[in-house]
Amino acid sequence: MTTADTKSRATERGQYRRPDAGRRAAARTTPGAGSGGRVTVAVYAEDLILQTGMVHQLRMRPEIELISEAEADKAQVSLVVVDMVDDATVQLLHRLQRNTSTRTGLVVGFFESGALQTMIECGVAAVLRRGEADQDRLIHLVKAMANGEGVLPGDLLGKLLDHVSSLQRTVLDPRGLTLSTLTAREAEMIRLVSEGFDTSEIAQKTSYSERTVKNVLHEVATRLELRNRAHAVGYAMRHGLI
Repeated sequence: MTTADTKSRATERGQYRRPDAGRRAAARTTPGAGSGGRVTVAVYAEDLILQTGMVHQLRMRPEIELISEAEADKAQVSLVVVDMVDDATVQLLHRLQRNTSTRTGLVVGFFESGALQTMIECGVAAVLRRGEADQDRLIHLVKAMANGEGVLPGDLLGKLLDHVSSLQRTVLDPRGLTLSTLTAREAEMIRLVSEGFDTSEIAQKTSYSERTVKNVLHEVATRLELRNRAHAVGYAMRHGLI
């Protein structure tokens, strides 16, 4: 195969085929939601075979409404169907990420371990391996995304948790930061407040001055709109500080 042929095929794959508007059984009537409460879905596939297979699986189900290319940006869910996550896929995912009203799912043949970080950066909400993508799993994936949920294969979920743990341990902890909106110092002081310690006791336990403790707690209470000690206790419980 010549270099020109390779570039031509790459260009075709980068276009990502979507359902032909003329093949839709019914037109969507309102933006973002299908008629009769159905989930509106736009399919992006890197070749005609993947496109046809995915459309065939979804169009048979009454819960799903496949929408035309002209209205794809108004879909509740975008499904990207590929063999693997390559540069063209990443470009598409980044483009879809800019549309905050649509959630993106990835149906992929081969998922490399290094693609997990890319998936996170591109805002992918759900992943399903193509070998497991029967009709029921696809419908579950689409409905979950429409409800604001995420879906991951078990092994990828484990890798994601390991990734988050590593991020906390190697990047955030050395800087006194956490994955929440609180720094490590702020989180510790809120925890102590929730356990009933007063300002002087918190100062002793944290080795800060009382003035510093008061300033930190005031800043946190203002930023998080904590009205009183009981509210602080509730916040600490919800965020796993106690």
